[in-house]
Amino acid sequence: MSSKLKTLDELQAITASARRQGQKVVFTNGCFDLLHRGHVRVLRASKALGDLLIVALNSDRSVRTIKGSGRPVLSEIDRVELIAAMAMVDYVTLFDEPEPSRLIEALRPDVLTKGGDWPADEIVGADLVRGYGGEVVVIPYLEGFSTTEIINRIRS
Repeated sequence: MSSKLKTLDELQAITASARRQGQKVVFTNGCFDLLHRGHVRVLRASKALGDLLIVALNSDRSVRTIKGSGRPVLSEIDRVELIAAMAMVDYVTLFDEPEPSRLIEALRPDVLTKGGDWPADEIVGADLVRGYGGEVVVIPYLEGFSTTEIINRIRS
């Protein structure tokens, strides 16, 4: 497992240290099942908004809750390794809940990002982040690049 994989406690210490050094913490989350170009663009754009990019990955159990019994295609171990291998990602964490509210509340990122397939008013944690003066950024959606679309193309 990658050394970039951290627990919430470890990330709280890391983000506190980063802020003391004047660094901006960016947070994004998702299933990241079948990593594709759309994911890469979201991660690259997210990193460009700050100094430290934390990616929260839905655990296998969480993905099944959200997407159904046939998902994820790739296990959480595989997804962690793939995301952690990307140069723009500083840290990765796993979460079991369907959404990352607990992590966002604990880490209090300066910037919260989400891909453009999410309407701005449905981004989990957006109100909280804006409430303490943080920024919420929707990264434009890249048409034709969603995991569900890719799975459907493979099946047809």
